[in-house]
Amino acid sequence: MAVAARNVLGVTPAALSVQAGPDFVETPTIQELTRRALEYLAAGFPVHFRGPAGTGKTTLALHVAAQLQRPVMFIAGDEEFATSDLIGGQYGYRYRKVIDRFIHSVLKYEEDATQRWVDHRLTTACRKGFTLVYDEFTRSRPEANNVLLGVLEERLLILPTMSREDSYITVHPDFRAIFTSNPQEYAGVHEAQDALSDRLVTIDLDYYDRDTEMAITQARSGLPWEEAARIVDLVREFRASGEYDQTPTLRACVMIAKVSGMQGLHPSAQDPQFVQLCLDMLESKMAFTTQARERRAQQRKMLLGLIEHYCS
Repeated sequence: MAVAARNVLGVTPAALSVQAGPDFVETPTIQELTRRALEYLAAGFPVHFRGPAGTGKTTLALHVAAQLQRPVMFIAGDEEFATSDLIGGQYGYRYRKVIDRFIHSVLKYEEDATQRWVDHRLTTACRKGFTLVYDEFTRSRPEANNVLLGVLEERLLILPTMSREDSYITVHPDFRAIFTSNPQEYAGVHEAQDALSDRLVTIDLDYYDRDTEMAITQARSGLPWEEAARIVDLVREFRASGEYDQTPTLRACVMIAKVSGMQGLHPSAQDPQFVQLCLDMLESKMAFTTQARERRAQQRKMLLGLIEHYCS
């Protein structure tokens, strides 16, 4: 799947106008996920797509956002994020100078400086009713995301400004939020606080069914259907074997198929170049250590057997 996006002019920070790309594939599985998400969003609830790497969470989130036909503010979670990176802050000063010459022989003037507030993406989305897509939000520290609690429940954004008039923003009625996260434990991921998770409607994503993976692989590579099917079956069988340290995903199917199409290769076990391509893409899913050398040899033998079986 692919989604095309472009900046919306005149909006600071820049918003995105999102629409399906030419190679976007919408199978019944994707249509059903989209329908469920839109129903929850229409009821005013934020949606959370949760799943392992390679399950198309971000693309699906952007696709759903495109159906809302509102500009999109996109945020990618980051360990270094603070609340100010979401809402904005005081940056620079605004100076004012008044000169009074009402009496020609008397010169009076007054001068002051006030800090200037600059909105960031969350604040802009709340003010203007844009769709917020917060990708991999659990990469950000939980305390940075606390500001979302009031936004999602009370529809109120609290700003740490000195101005009494701008201390609170009532969230625009068109504001919607879509989150994604990877539940697998690895470096840089935090556990979402219960208070935030409780406000989200979580839709768990797993690896797509065979028909969806075939349709996406064929669309992204341009290979004939039967050739794309061989590659998808090969990767799916490798995934089912469990003989790897990193799960082979749909991305592996697309990468093998796309390179094959560009180089004019046919998925054949008799083509040494195609076999090497598969090994380059799939052997990297195994641990590369001195201790694992014997296991890697066994895994390579298994991979060659799968290539022979599915690409004869």
